[in-house]
Amino acid sequence: MKGAGAEDRALAYLQAQGHILLARNYRLPGGELDLVTQDGEVIVFTEVRQRRGGRYGSALESVTPRKQALLHRAALGYLSRERGRDDLPCRFDLIAIEGSERTGALTHLQNILAE
Repeated sequence: MKGAGAEDRALAYLQAQGHILLARNYRLPGGELDLVTQDGEVIVFTEVRQRRGGRYGSALESVTPRKQALLHRAALGYLSRERGRDDLPCRFDLIAIEGSERTGALTHLQNILAE
């Protein structure tokens, strides 16, 4: 599976920060959530992006407004299906890995969809 190594590293990082895994590669029509974790009372939807080089832009740049809209829609679907409501406290994070999935620089941005 493409990106599995980067997701493994991202998950290990989040768990070291105290997150509890709720779902991985959660698929819905029109979208997928890479990692769904719980951080205290907050459900966190984390997009994981990895780029070995800058030829096609950075991992951070790869999360376009369209991708953000898809993440938001998928998260609402997850909350409705799995939690029975869509008004729970949640946030959208991005973990970007530049370079090797094992040793590349890892950046964790919180609240990437903040208003």
